[in-house]
Amino acid sequence: MEAVWTGVVAVVGTLLGSVITHVFQRLASERGELFARSEALRQERIATYSAFAAAVEDYRRGQADRWFRRLEDPEGEAFAAAREEAHRLRTAARQALYRVKLLTDDDEVVLAAEHAYQCTRDLVTSQGRAERQARDAEAKQALEAFVSRASPLVR
Repeated sequence: MEAVWTGVVAVVGTLLGSVITHVFQRLASERGELFARSEALRQERIATYSAFAAAVEDYRRGQADRWFRRLEDPEGEAFAAAREEAHRLRTAARQALYRVKLLTDDDEVVLAAEHAYQCTRDLVTSQGRAERQARDAEAKQALEAFVSRASPLVR
């Protein structure tokens, strides 16, 4: 009888060990998958947020060029080319803004991105050099605020 109990204890111990090993492996696997997903999202956000910042910077430069070319000759070829380039850059910035909206659930980051885009868009409506410089400074500051607001999400 003692041999039977020894066998039963051995079988139960083996089964219990298998079940415990399975549970711990499953938990470790889930943690690994969660970490991998989290890291992939972080990397995607880094790429998206920096692409947005770059697109808005390019758009800001394009808006400034458009403004100065209009000041020089509103009917000239240089102004028409600058306007077309500003429109292309606006589209790129808008696309980058959509990616920011898709990748974040933080409303403050989205609002900061929209504000940076809007400030940049409004540069071209400036009525004089002083107003253009003030709006340009506001656009730079808005973009810096976006970067500051978004950076904790990628750390």
